[in-house]
Amino acid sequence: MNLAARARRRRRANQANAAAEANSTPEPNIKESIVLVETLPKAEPAFLRPRHYILAATFGAFVIVPSLLTAIYLTVFASDQYSTTVGFSVRAETSLPVSDLVGSLIGTSSNGARDSDILYEYMRGHEIVSLIDQRLDLKEIYSLPKRDPVFSLHNDATIEDLADYWSKMTLVSFDGNAGLIEAEIRSFRAEDSLNIARAVLELSSQKINELSNIAREDSIRFARETLDVTTEQLRSARTRLTAFRVENQMIDPQAAIQGQMGLLNSLNAQLAEEIITNDLIRQSTTRDTDPRIEQSDRRINIIRNRIEDERSSLGAGVEGSGPPYSEIVSEYEGLVVDREFAEARYLAARANYDAAVTEADRKSRYLVVYSPPTLAETPTHPRRFLIFALTTLLLVGVWSLGAMIFYSIKDRR
Repeated sequence: MNLAARARRRRRANQANAAAEANSTPEPNIKESIVLVETLPKAEPAFLRPRHYILAATFGAFVIVPSLLTAIYLTVFASDQYSTTVGFSVRAETSLPVSDLVGSLIGTSSNGARDSDILYEYMRGHEIVSLIDQRLDLKEIYSLPKRDPVFSLHNDATIEDLADYWSKMTLVSFDGNAGLIEAEIRSFRAEDSLNIARAVLELSSQKINELSNIAREDSIRFARETLDVTTEQLRSARTRLTAFRVENQMIDPQAAIQGQMGLLNSLNAQLAEEIITNDLIRQSTTRDTDPRIEQSDRRINIIRNRIEDERSSLGAGVEGSGPPYSEIVSEYEGLVVDREFAEARYLAARANYDAAVTEADRKSRYLVVYSPPTLAETPTHPRRFLIFALTTLLLVGVWSLGAMIFYSIKDRR
């Protein structure tokens, strides 16, 4: 459209020059060279067109009026918000191994998801919101300003709405390299912000203790199971040995055998002495009917019968009324070996369990607070000037984009 206007203006200028040449009278006897110079027409006077009024009206309706309403709401209706900051870190009593130290320097973790990562997600989840709501009634705290529907929580909010609002009012930041967690907690009263921050700190400490207990139980569970098995084996071995002693009515068969062997040795010595005595009697007399010989022979027979009985009771001769000593001793030695083996396994399992418990206690986790919550004195939110400036800038940008689209469509027609 601008090109057509310029062409019309150029034609008008050419026509005006031609008319001026026709009306002009040349002077006689003067030779002059006439040079034609093309001049641009004068600009037409500018005046406001209807589209200009439309643009001005749209600017007022879509930029000025919303900006003024935003300023009025922020000044009159928006309630002050007080923030409390709490910062802490998860630490363990044991020192880091070399692999974990190198991993912390390069920003990685060899143990996968650390407790700080779990705690960071826990502070942004529904569980902590539900627990704090049961303690402090978050719905009542966040819906306190009745005339501020934009920044407050509506009264009939569900737990999902409360969790979404919690993510807006509680900003949690996490430094993965240093393992530091910091939470900025806001509410419409300074006391409420302080109480919420203390509840967050307490619940976070409980969660870390829970994670530490779970890790401790996992680390000593195998040692405890082994200890329980060896304890049951030792108890069973001692029970069998006790039943054996009750059945055979003796505490230590080996001691009984030693007594029996002592008696047998004594009888053998008496038998040898009596045989020598008998030989001496036979050499000193010529009568076979000597009463001393008969008495000595009877004594020898009695000692031999007693030796045979003792050997029979030891399992080396004729069986008696009960099992022979050889079987008793064999069974007893097997039971003693089982008991000693069970005791050795129990002592090893007990030492392993004590070492596992000690190591688990050394690796226990705890919360270190480096920035305790304090009572705020000055409101920090909402940031009225920043919200107003961003809102105005956004409205101006949207209006400018609409105006450019309008003129682009108008030029194409």
